[in-house]
Amino acid sequence: MNKIIATLIAGLFATAAFAQTSDVAKAQADANKDVAKAEQKEAKADAKADKKANKAIAKADKVHEEQTAKVGVEQAKANEKVAKADPEDKAKAAAKGDKSVAKAEEKAEKKTVKADAKAIKKTVDATADKALAANETAAAKAKADAEVKEAAAKH
Repeated sequence: MNKIIATLIAGLFATAAFAQTSDVAKAQADANKDVAKAEQKEAKADAKADKKANKAIAKADKVHEEQTAKVGVEQAKANEKVAKADPEDKAKAAAKGDKSVAKAEEKAEKKTVKADAKAIKKTVDATADKALAANETAAAKAKADAEVKEAAAKH
């Protein structure tokens, strides 16, 4: 009779231990799923932020190239006018050409500075987006850990 009672008691403890393990395992599986989802969301946000920043940088580079070309064209026009000018008018044509080149350089510099500022802003925004996504992932991990501990503490 003692063996039967001992077997029943052992079975009861085994069932309780299995139930506890089952609840903790379920909580752990749910936690892993939540963390994986958060990490995937973070990776997506990082890729989107990088794409946005890279696009802005490429656009700024394009503006730099265009403005450099415009200054070059203005310089060529000025040189052509000086070459075509009569000898007595060459100094005047050169001065006028220098003035137009300086104006083109000023305009080009203004546009490139604005393009760089936009690119920097987009890069900063992208960095902020990445930090927020990382923060959300960390919060999901902390919540998941807490849920697993809670499930373990119930039993």
